[in-house]
Amino acid sequence: MARHRYRKGRRVRLLALLLGVTTAAVALAHDPAEPAPLRTPPATRPVAGLYLDPGGLAPRYLRNLRKSGRHREAAVIRRLADQPAATWFTDARPGFADRARRLVTAASAAGKVPVVTLYFIPQRDCRQYSAGGARSAQTYRNWISSMATAMRGHRALVILEPDAVAHAVSGCLGPRAAAGRYALLAHAVDTLRAQPGVAVYLDAGHPGWVSAARMAPALRRSGATRARGFALNVANFHTTDTNLRYGTELSRLLAGRHFVVDTSRNGNGPARRGRGDRLWCNPPGRRLGHVPTLRTGRQLVDAYLWVKRPGESDGACGGGAPPAGQWYPAYARSLTGS
Repeated sequence: MARHRYRKGRRVRLLALLLGVTTAAVALAHDPAEPAPLRTPPATRPVAGLYLDPGGLAPRYLRNLRKSGRHREAAVIRRLADQPAATWFTDARPGFADRARRLVTAASAAGKVPVVTLYFIPQRDCRQYSAGGARSAQTYRNWISSMATAMRGHRALVILEPDAVAHAVSGCLGPRAAAGRYALLAHAVDTLRAQPGVAVYLDAGHPGWVSAARMAPALRRSGATRARGFALNVANFHTTDTNLRYGTELSRLLAGRHFVVDTSRNGNGPARRGRGDRLWCNPPGRRLGHVPTLRTGRQLVDAYLWVKRPGESDGACGGGAPPAGQWYPAYARSLTGS
């Protein structure tokens, strides 16, 4: 019974740290096996929940529907547009750091915490639908430094480089390039975590991609045991239960790191195998999953998040789908079951 009370206490303390409650209000001793706590920047207000970025494509589309009097469609799109989703930073266009600074400043003013996805690793997405990224390792290091500086003094949950580790493990890169990628990711983890209030979750793929036994060593080389933890299921469709089992196994191999799960489109599980790219690229029949929350009721799970913004395309993979990241109205409606 004492062991049970201790575990519950650790979970309450974790939520207190994430939500900005003072640690004096939760009189618990620090467990050295816990990931490093999220330090509270003095300039920010207590966090009440996740931040909804009004500049996202879904909220903007919803506003346009209402302005044009399309209230029935607006009621459908509201189911996804009114939920907080991650804001992605994918390039180094002039002003990228200013955009990040405005985002975290607005979230702090609202008493919320933003979810920020950084997606600019060199040789991104193995030349597939989201190909791109920094042209050199030094360009990437400079970009990460600028993003870390932009978030200084504010809270943020950072999802670091979706697919980057899993692609390297599964053979997208040669051994030398893979080693370079792991080093870049480790540098990014260390640079970002140096900012008080920034919790870094290194992307760890999903349960249907790479086994935990193969993934864990690569995550270690990429700095995962110095991060707050890791992220699962980004832009994918595996059920929450499947991710919880995989995440628990990974955590055991990574010194008890915590994790977050992308539940944006996993309400109906993954598509059946044998569909080629359509297994992951705008597959039909998928549904919205668990709403975003910092209160999961699970010791190791810091949050259920909508990292992939539902309604935005995975890529131009047939059926009239637009390029990756663009708004796809028909797919947005289908995710709601309408």
